[in-house]
Amino acid sequence: MSCSPVSLPVPAQPYGRPPLRTVQVLAGAGAGSCAHVRSLATGLAARGVRVTVCAPVAAEGEYDFTGAGAQFTPDAVSALRAACAGADVVHAHGLRAGMRAALALRGGGRRVPLVVTWHGGAPEPAGALGRLSRLLERRVARAAAVVLGASSDQVDLARRRGARDARLAAPAVPVATAGEPAAEAGKTRAELGAVERPLVIAVGSLVARRGYALLLDAARAWRVLDPLPLLVIAGEGPLRSELARRIEAEGLPVRLLGRRRDADRLLAAADVAVLPSRWEGRSLLAQEALRAGVALVATEVGGVPELVGDAAVLVPYGDPGALAGAVAGLLHDPDRRAALALAGRAQAATWPSEDDTVAQVLSVYDELMERHRP
Repeated sequence: MSCSPVSLPVPAQPYGRPPLRTVQVLAGAGAGSCAHVRSLATGLAARGVRVTVCAPVAAEGEYDFTGAGAQFTPDAVSALRAACAGADVVHAHGLRAGMRAALALRGGGRRVPLVVTWHGGAPEPAGALGRLSRLLERRVARAAAVVLGASSDQVDLARRRGARDARLAAPAVPVATAGEPAAEAGKTRAELGAVERPLVIAVGSLVARRGYALLLDAARAWRVLDPLPLLVIAGEGPLRSELARRIEAEGLPVRLLGRRRDADRLLAAADVAVLPSRWEGRSLLAQEALRAGVALVATEVGGVPELVGDAAVLVPYGDPGALAGAVAGLLHDPDRRAALALAGRAQAATWPSEDDTVAQVLSVYDELMERHRP
């Protein structure tokens, strides 16, 4: 989704000493974490910090960290180790990135503090996979000088896993451009085949925790509605074939759009956005829907209630009937959708700005530099 630059003055000599050198580590190309690092790199570079982003090449191609003022290096082990060796602070985003950064810092000649932002923290899987997940969480939590949780439940989890210092630090999402004029939204709806029918949208990777199987159950219930809503899902992932087979076999009013770079444009044209996930921290879709004034139906899981307040309709996870009913109710109640649009924009105004996020992160870096100063 779209990114906007953080505009900040560049000090001649930051902090009256040589510029702080930080490495931002990504282990994947997830939209939320990549957008956060892009925004953070822009703001830190504008404040005179030397930023290196170590990430997959695909992430650089889509998010242009170099254009944000950072130096980019691919996420090969040797490149990560070399980048971390020259850093004052290493900041990893996500558990896998945290583990890779912790390993890269081991055996170095200097003690370089590690900050980890937890974008994960979903309910644990069962069995061996769950044990492996808990082990990873413990190792990352204990390796980090500071863990920053995107939601309160992530902060609590980090503390349970042994974090020495865990704090709430909700990443700001870059503010998208203003919603499309009605004519442009109409054009988007025509492209999708939803000119005279309601348009419902979901955005996110096609993986199990997103709850798309339940969403298809809900879409099956919508077949009795008149006019028949169209559900579009923007995202790609390993469940695509399975979902496509169900859509065809059951004749569901659903289109899989694949990975889209214009998800904000699609969202602006929708009547309702839906977030059916088993778990979410600080959902990118929820934030963009509320900012765009699009009514949102979401599962009451993870950090979602804390994020949206009273500005969305929340339903239990695993209840396709409740999900279907909530969406259908909004489609038949334009006044309720309008009220949610106003409430959503008001709720979004309470979230931290990109500048707020950069200032908070920079204060953590400064604190760590003071702790580790000879």
